[in-house]
Amino acid sequence: MTNFRWVLCALLFVATTVNYLDRQVLSLTWKDFISADFHWTDSQYGTITGFFSIFYALACLFSGKFIDWLGTRKGYLWAIFIWSVGACMHAACGWATMKFHGLESIEALRAVSDVSKIALISSTSVLLFMMCRAVLALGESGNFPAAIKVTAEYFPKKDRAFATSIFNAGASVGALAAPACIPLLAAKWGWEMAFIIIGALGFIWMFFWFGLYRKPEQSRFVNQAELEYIHQDDAAEMEVVKTAEPVKEEKSIPFFKCFSFRQTWAFICGKFFTDGVWWFFLFWAPAYFSDQYGYRSDSKEAIMLIFVLYLIVTVVSIGGGYLPKFFVEKKGMEPYSGRMKAMLIFAFFPLLALFAQPLGKYSAWFPAIIIGLAGAGHQAWSANLYSTIGDMFPKSTIGTITGVGTTMGGLASFMINKGAGVLFTRSAALGSSFTFLGFEGKEAGYMIVFCICAVAYLIGWTVMKLLVPRYKPIVVD
Repeated sequence: MTNFRWVLCALLFVATTVNYLDRQVLSLTWKDFISADFHWTDSQYGTITGFFSIFYALACLFSGKFIDWLGTRKGYLWAIFIWSVGACMHAACGWATMKFHGLESIEALRAVSDVSKIALISSTSVLLFMMCRAVLALGESGNFPAAIKVTAEYFPKKDRAFATSIFNAGASVGALAAPACIPLLAAKWGWEMAFIIIGALGFIWMFFWFGLYRKPEQSRFVNQAELEYIHQDDAAEMEVVKTAEPVKEEKSIPFFKCFSFRQTWAFICGKFFTDGVWWFFLFWAPAYFSDQYGYRSDSKEAIMLIFVLYLIVTVVSIGGGYLPKFFVEKKGMEPYSGRMKAMLIFAFFPLLALFAQPLGKYSAWFPAIIIGLAGAGHQAWSANLYSTIGDMFPKSTIGTITGVGTTMGGLASFMINKGAGVLFTRSAALGSSFTFLGFEGKEAGYMIVFCICAVAYLIGWTVMKLLVPRYKPIVVD
């Protein structure tokens, strides 16, 4: 048997890595490089990240349907092309702000001291960055619907969570590689070049995807034995494969009819309650170590803290895809039950976030390790959550359901990122008069958000279990 499906899984991993590298450039440069140029506050950064999240959410509502309509090959190409263009566009924001305000250099931007002029400069730059984030979000919204669809096309149900955990680890690897290179690129060549260099990686990926991807039945790299392995879940498909005839296209579920199924709402709730947690860690961890411990993002200490944090996420989360495989193959459970059991286990990981701020008094390494373990729990949870779509929905509708759920995840991310920005600015201004669980000022603000992150997964799992207590696939008439 050939194993070409793993080559495509590797391509999905690389695409997801690039995806997260592109969205991490801003979080690793704004505090120590960009904010000084444009005089940003935490609240303004929260506005930018919140806007990215809400626009990403809206784009996901349609991107899944777009992928289902255009097909995985062309749809993925368009997605990564758009987000790579959007990533590179960020580099022009400084130049555009200078020209708009009639200034000759970045140094002149930094030197502005008039309060009203500062307000205009910061507002202009925020608007420009929001426009670039909109293009980035539009393209990136196609990544997971396309990747989950490829996984359903190339892997049987028992292997999908493991395959998903591998390509989904690209999110962790992207976040892992980002602090090791992005701040150094920004320090050496400027934050603009960091956006351009990282953004250009997507154009390279497009070349390999265009040459390698075809549906399993059409791929010259997939032999009969692998084709039979891929289609082992469906007896009807198996018969088609044996006669070497093309697999018949499944009937797609109309968009609005998707919302009539409890399975759709289970996935939506799983994403809504948990996605914001991951995006908070992703967007705010560098600023957290800068605010709380004074480590600039290009300092050796900050690079090591973020690197170790995402190293933990990467290593631990890959096991998240193997656990349901163990439950299915060794314990004889059906895939959905095995996934839900695994997700319950991983839902307890984020509870560790309750100790990040208290133990952070002793060393920055405690919150770095704790956030890493909580993030690993999320990635393992996410890999299994995505795989529940393939368990219960026909392949023709997987992109649509993924997009709808990701929309709700993006909405939650908007709420937590915008809310965190406002909370941190307000708590810092109030100082010792703002308290929570023994913490004061901005530390209290972080403690509030950590508490929300800690309980989100158990709430999400409970709601999912109430909506779909046992395996029930959707059958299209």
